[in-house]
Amino acid sequence: MTQTPNEPSPSNYGAPWRRADLILAFDLYCRIPFKKTKANNPCVQELASLIERSPAGVARKLGNFGAFDPELRRQNISGLTHGSQLDREIWDEFHRDWSHLVLVADRLRSKLLHRQIPTTTTFAALKDIPSPLGPSEILVTAKRRIHQAFFRAAVVSSYQERCCITGIDIPECLVGSHIIPWSVNEALRADPQNGLCLSATFDRLFDRGLIAISDEFKVILSGRCRNAVTLPVREQIGRHHGTAITLPIRFHPSLSSLEWHRRNVFHD
Repeated sequence: MTQTPNEPSPSNYGAPWRRADLILAFDLYCRIPFKKTKANNPCVQELASLIERSPAGVARKLGNFGAFDPELRRQNISGLTHGSQLDREIWDEFHRDWSHLVLVADRLRSKLLHRQIPTTTTFAALKDIPSPLGPSEILVTAKRRIHQAFFRAAVVSSYQERCCITGIDIPECLVGSHIIPWSVNEALRADPQNGLCLSATFDRLFDRGLIAISDEFKVILSGRCRNAVTLPVREQIGRHHGTAITLPIRFHPSLSSLEWHRRNVFHD
């Protein structure tokens, strides 16, 4: 068999997909935009090398997961058919417990890499977190970093790397904003449906209760923002009042979470 430069040794080519491999594939499916689930994506190639499969085979498996996604179906975007029963079981299992997906996938990835810590990429995206002080804090901080990295990747990729209010598409300026804060409901800390992709400024406004999102997915500004007298606030923030956000291609924001934010955080 002739291999392309990007393909690993064919030890698993044609072999049935193992549960561990499917968990890592589903984790990747959530982290990258659906339009980038291609064999030439470096993230797909990296996973293919890790689990000793071809990039094309991994890309096909990501497409199989796309066939189960109700948000894609609503937009007439079809994934690849012929997914297995185990594919469906993985989809159903981890859609009910995102935190479990994050921890299991990280453990599997670490085992394959012969490591016991998150990847460098995970840490690089979260430089603002203080260094841990002891063994227990090291574990807690590592788990927090793992969850935050997954949450941001899943949310930002679902919004196709654009702020859902302003349309800003500079990745370094984008934040995966929790609708219900982690401190309030830890069970939602990794759930991408509890997130919005916002620019840094609008993330702060949302977090401070100066903006909210309606059940019709429209921006609601607080009176403080609506009645601002300074031109920059009126032009850069005030003009968004009543406008519809851009909805994600996957993981639509939870209406119950948005309603909680309006009741408990927003200040009209």
